[in-house]
Amino acid sequence: MRPADAGPLSLGQLSVWHDIRDLPKSRRHEPNNAAVWDLPPGTGPDAVRGALAALAVRHPSLRTRYDLRDPDAPRQWLPGEPPPVDLTTVPAGDAEAADLPPRLAAEPFDLGRQAGWRARLATGGPTVDGRRAPSRLVFVKHHILADAWAQEVLRRDLLRELASPGSLGGPAPGPADLAAEQYGPDGLRRQDAALAYWRRTLDQAPATRQPLTGDAPGAVVQCTLRSASALPGARALARRAGVSVAGAVLAAYVRAVGRRCRSGTLLVQLMSANRFSGRWRDLVTSMNEWVPALVDGVDADIVTLARTVHWGSLRAVRHGMHDVTALAALRARMPRAPEPACAFNHVALPPADRGGAARREAAGPVEPAISFETPFTTIGPRCYARSQEDGHTLTVRLTARDTGRAQCAALLRELHDTLLAAA
Repeated sequence: MRPADAGPLSLGQLSVWHDIRDLPKSRRHEPNNAAVWDLPPGTGPDAVRGALAALAVRHPSLRTRYDLRDPDAPRQWLPGEPPPVDLTTVPAGDAEAADLPPRLAAEPFDLGRQAGWRARLATGGPTVDGRRAPSRLVFVKHHILADAWAQEVLRRDLLRELASPGSLGGPAPGPADLAAEQYGPDGLRRQDAALAYWRRTLDQAPATRQPLTGDAPGAVVQCTLRSASALPGARALARRAGVSVAGAVLAAYVRAVGRRCRSGTLLVQLMSANRFSGRWRDLVTSMNEWVPALVDGVDADIVTLARTVHWGSLRAVRHGMHDVTALAALRARMPRAPEPACAFNHVALPPADRGGAARREAAGPVEPAISFETPFTTIGPRCYARSQEDGHTLTVRLTARDTGRAQCAALLRELHDTLLAAA
C-alpha cells in the first residue's frame, strides 16, 4: 500500500514517466543505463558494499519507491529504512563478466517494489606480470533515478566514500524536496510561464519535417561520429561566435538538418539539464526535460547561425521545467501544432578526474569515423543528436526513425565538415 505521506513526482521524474508509461512489457528495460566504474586498487567487496549503503543513505533517489497504479497521478515515497545492499561478485576473467553490463541493463525494474538500481562487482583477475587488475563496479540504474549528471555525482561520491568511509554524511535533498518547491507558489508561476512559452513557440513554428527515407516504417537507425579533429573546429567556431562548444555543434547540426528539410526556419527540440540553481545542481534524480526553440536563418553564415542558436537556446532553457501532462493537454488543443524537425542534447558532466583525460590523450588522436550500432532504446524524438566532448574527442550520436543509414551518415559527415571548415 502507498504511505499517507506519498507525494507527487518532480517535473523531471514526471517527464521520464510520461516517456515510458505506455511501453509494452518487452521494452520496459529501455530506460535503464549501465555504467562501469574503475575502483581503487585493492578495493574489496565489503568496502564497496559499505560505500553503496552510504550512497543510498546520502541520496534519497536511491531509496525512492513509486506508486504507478494510476498512470495519470503517479506518486513517490521513501521507505522507513534502506534495504540491504545486494552486491554479487563476478570474477573478471569469466566470460560472464564481459556480458554483465548489457545483461544487467536488460532486466527491467519494478519501481513500486524495488530500488531503481543494482550493482555487481567485477573483481580484477591477474595480469601478465602477475599483479591483479583493478576491480570495476557495474552500476545499473533506471533513468527516473538519475540522469547523466547525477550518475557522475554518484560515481564521485562512491569513490569519496571508499577513500574516506563516513565522509558522505547524512541525507542530501531528494526529488521529493524538489517536487515540493516546483508545486509551491513560485514553482507554479514558473510552470505557467513555461506553458505560455510552449504555446507561443508552437503557434509560430512551421510544419517542417525531414523527408522519410527509411527502409521500413518506424525503423530506427543509430550511428555515432567520433573525431578528435572536429573538437578544435567546434572550439574555434565557439570563440568566433562568442558561444559555447554546445552552441557551435548545435549550429552545425541545425545547418545539416535545414538542408535536408530545404527550410530556413526549424523547430528544434533541446534538452534542458535544469541544474541552474545551486541547491539543485548536484541533486541525484532525473531533471532533464525537452524544450522547443524556433531557429530562423538556418541558411545564414555559420557564425551568425551559432549566435542565433546560442541565444535561442538560452531563452528556451529558461522554461525547461514544465509539467509534461499539462503540455500534452495543450498540444491536444492545438491539433495543427508541428512536431520538431530535430532534437539536440549536449551532455555536460561534473569535472572528471585528470587521470582519465591523461589516459585518453596518451591513446593518441581519434581519427574521424562513423559507426553504426543497434540502439538499446528507441525512446525519444524522431531525429535526436547527442553530443559530448571529453577534452580530446567530440562524439555525436544520432538516433533517427524513418531515416536511412546513408542519410544518417551523410548528416553526421556534413556536421563534421562544417566544424572542420570553421577551424
